[in-house]
Amino acid sequence: MALKIIGAGLGRTGTMSLKLALEHLGFGPCYHMSELLASARRNLPLWLDVVAGKPDWDTIFDGYCSTTDYPACNYWRELADHFPEAKIILTTRDPDSWFNSVSETIFSPDHLASFQAEPVGTFIRGTVTRDFADRIHDRTFMTDFFARRNEEIIATIPAERLLVLPVGAGWEPLCNFLGVEVPKGPYPRVNTEKEWLATVPHDPDHHPTPDEAERFGKRFISAMRDQAFGNRDQPSG
Repeated sequence: MALKIIGAGLGRTGTMSLKLALEHLGFGPCYHMSELLASARRNLPLWLDVVAGKPDWDTIFDGYCSTTDYPACNYWRELADHFPEAKIILTTRDPDSWFNSVSETIFSPDHLASFQAEPVGTFIRGTVTRDFADRIHDRTFMTDFFARRNEEIIATIPAERLLVLPVGAGWEPLCNFLGVEVPKGPYPRVNTEKEWLATVPHDPDHHPTPDEAERFGKRFISAMRDQAFGNRDQPSG
């Protein structure tokens, strides 16, 4: 299965909500950092190969129809070339709002510290934080990077292949872009900062084992799906 949709938006731009929305519309399974964790023993070596300059995109995304979030979003250009028929979705939000969110969640010092043990540290530095290094807590640098990155994607991807999807845009622009009907019920809104802080372990002194990562990833996906759709019927796939 070749990817049909590539999410280019950085983490904390509604990427988990988009994952669930795409799956609800029939464009699943959708790869996301949570999916990487849910099968960590399979996925981590594949991404370490990416860091080493030996990506096998077909194997990484085998069985997936779409992708959002880290780490894949940082390879939007490579994936757009490798899957030339795929459409690109750039989720976005106000740069300062994004910086506030990542600083309190995925890029908080405690959370980053919990992922420094090898080989996970090499994966994180090589795929997720590679563009930031020691400037990850510099608001001016980060917000400028965020804005320039979005501008680069918009300038690079042909307009007919790209959807810029601001947080809160709802079903209509996404469904129009994909040529599908708007479903009943609200667009998913999950994994807010408050929910993330209440759900995700971020003990700087604890480095998750592969078993722990996989259990967490599976629980997280299930919890987010239940939160988004409850008992509503969902398309398979």
